[in-house]
Formats: sequence, structure tokens, C-alpha cells
Amino acid sequence: MNVIELVAAARDGSVRAAGRLLSLVESPRRAEVLAVLEHAPVRVIGITGPPGAGKSTTIAALVGVYREQGLRVAVLAVDPSSPYSGGALLGDRIRMAAHINDPDVLIRSVATRGHLGGLAEAVPAAIRLLAALSYDLVLVETVGVGQSEIEIAALADPTLVILNPGAGDAIQAAKAGLLEVADLIVVNKADRAGAEQTVRDLHAETDVPIFTLSAVRGVGLPALVQAIEAHHRTDTRARRTARARAQILSLAQTRLRVHPDLDRLAAAVAAGRSDPYTAAELLLPASNEIEALHL
Repeated sequence: MNVIELVAAARDGSVRAAGRLLSLVESPRRAEVLAVLEHAPVRVIGITGPPGAGKSTTIAALVGVYREQGLRVAVLAVDPSSPYSGGALLGDRIRMAAHINDPDVLIRSVATRGHLGGLAEAVPAAIRLLAALSYDLVLVETVGVGQSEIEIAALADPTLVILNPGAGDAIQAAKAGLLEVADLIVVNKADRAGAEQTVRDLHAETDVPIFTLSAVRGVGLPALVQAIEAHHRTDTRARRTARARAQILSLAQTRLRVHPDLDRLAAAVAAGRSDPYTAAELLLPASNEIEALHL
């Protein structure tokens, strides 16, 4: 089937067609898919945090709540290597086994393929595709934790940072800059010793709302879902514009790193034939190209 036929089949409920389209948006044929899609609204919730914090279990619990509300839900789990490699990340999908056979839940691992941040370059396109296929909500899970993971804040509203009691997670998250982009902080496995101290440590580091959760047991889940809804209702045009700006800058930086003229310009600067300011101007696209788009 061609792209138009795949889109039609996916809208008719074909999981195979939807999977094929998601593969295409990870490939050089991305533009071909985007060209036939209309823009449609979709909510995006970001989930990040250190390995073992319970991100997948939390996502599975949230999916259950949103399915009870009748929403179609997609989960994009960003894999640092390949969506077909197996490995630990895909192993975590076992925690979402309760939703695998639900036709209104799509779970997909997406490869980063060298993109600078914690999210794959294809993720914005995948989100647009899922919106066009009438999914109501997309949950995006990042690969781990660190400075690069803050890219998720450019896509999601809100961004949840999942942490564990003890283990120094609160301090490490602060050092990594995660608390700066968190809209909501969740201390998962809150039935474990040290949860109250972790909450106190976090309050000393940030004013972001903090919730305790036992995702496996569902304890604390209603309060978290209510907070997610409340945050979404307070979204503004200014915040949406800021997120779009961050998306553009992240994708532009990735493309500039593989620009065919970068090595030539770098060699000229290193040899003293040019300076980095001039080279940077030459590397950036001409402003009249942007003006020609009539944006």
C-alpha cells in the first residue's frame, strides 16, 4: 500500500498499517507521510526519570485510567539503539502487558538514531501522525536521566519526573537539571522506607508540586491524574510557543551537526582562514528562505 492507503487503513483500525506509518516517519520517507496528514490536536504527557524508577509501571497505570475515560492512548518509548533490538527497554514493555491486546492502545519503541537529546528526532512526526489517526493522548517515555533528557519538556504538557525513595535520586535529579523542567514530580514506590525524606529533600530543591505514588498498587494515582488534568487546563499560548521554540532549536542543532559544509568551515577556522562568527553565519540558512515560507 502507498502512504495514503496506509493512512486510510490505520484510520480503519489496522494496527499493522499504523506500525508501518510509524516506521516510515523514522525513515527518509518522513516528509512523504507528513505531507498527507492534516494537523490535529493531541495531548502529550512526558515521563522521564532514572532507570528503575518505575516509569513503565506508572505509564501502564495512567493508560488504565485514561482507557476507563474512553480515550485512545498511544505510548512512545524512546529506545537509545533500535526499536527492534530487544534489550532492557523493550523488556520493560512487559509491564504494559495488560494493554497489549487493547485495539485502542498503541505501544511503540522509537529509536533515537543519534539525535542529541533524550528523544528521537522522529518523535514530533510520530506525535503528529498519531493525532491524525485520532489518538487522544500520547505518553512519551525517555530513555533515562541526564541533561539531554530535558528535551522532553519541549513536547509534553505536563512533564512528569519519576523518582524513587532514597538512592540519592532527589539530589541527582537536581544536579542533572531535571527538576528545572519538571511540571510535576512523582516519588514512586512511596510505600518504601525513605519516601518521606525524599519528599522533604525535593521540597528543599524545588517549588514544583510533588506527589507520592505506588504505581503497582494504584495508591496515589487519582491525585496524580487530577494534577495532570489541572496542569493541562492552565496551559497558555506563551507556554506552547516556548515549547515549539525548544523543539525547533533541538532539531536544528541536530541537523547542523551533520551539515555537509560543517567540516569545511571548521577546517577553515582551524587554519586561520576564517573565524567562527563568519563560519556560523555561513552555516545558518539565509533569512530570506524563512521569509519565503510566509509564516
